[in-house]
Amino acid sequence: MLKHTIAVCLTAAGLVALAPAASAQTAPITLSPEESQQLCAEWLPKLTERTTKLTDRINGGPEVRGSVANLKARAEDQRKKNHNDTADRLQKRANKRSGRLPELAAAKQKLDAFAGAHCKAGK
Repeated sequence: MLKHTIAVCLTAAGLVALAPAASAQTAPITLSPEESQQLCAEWLPKLTERTTKLTDRINGGPEVRGSVANLKARAEDQRKKNHNDTADRLQKRANKRSGRLPELAAAKQKLDAFAGAHCKAGK
């Protein structure tokens, strides 16, 4: 039962953390101290690491697969080969991916705020 409750809370917390700022208000989630510490010990480090890895990947150089620089370099290569449709698609993907950085920064900020408010210093 505890795992199910935590899974539901994590799903809700993840949706709240990654939802756009213009979304509708949500009801607060109430966790017991034990559930809160379990989130701090098990899930918070994983989510923080994931946001960091995604940010690093997006900001990576042309050699990093999936980075904005990589997508732009691939788009330029396709333009040189006169494959403009593919180049446009890659450019749009690069623009969309760079637009994710503020969302990731906001999610990281919310995770840090949760850690500061609910996680014990010793954990």
